[in-house]
Amino acid sequence: MKLVNRTRGTVVAAQVERAGSMRARMKGLLGRDGLAEGSALVIEPCTSIHTFFMRFTIDVLFLDRRGAALRALGALKPWRATRVYPSAALVVELPEGALARSGTLERDLLAFEEA
Repeated sequence: MKLVNRTRGTVVAAQVERAGSMRARMKGLLGRDGLAEGSALVIEPCTSIHTFFMRFTIDVLFLDRRGAALRALGALKPWRATRVYPSAALVVELPEGALARSGTLERDLLAFEEA
């Protein structure tokens, strides 16, 4: 599965991993040394995240049920927490710089497609 920015016509992540179980959502990216270029972790459902105990900086997208970007956070460093976004259905965690490379901004419409 890949994540496409339909507003900009760009691919945000060519390889998407989903964390849907309680255990997978709680673990997230903990214990990893990084995210490969072009990859993403989707945590669903999710309205806020933290980067406590993480070893690397990430970009973060909060999407609503339609796929609209509610909040786009670039370069979220370890040991940080986001506020709660009550309208968010899921969060996409990306390698640092992915938002800038894809031109993704808040209010853009995104969609998951078969790779």
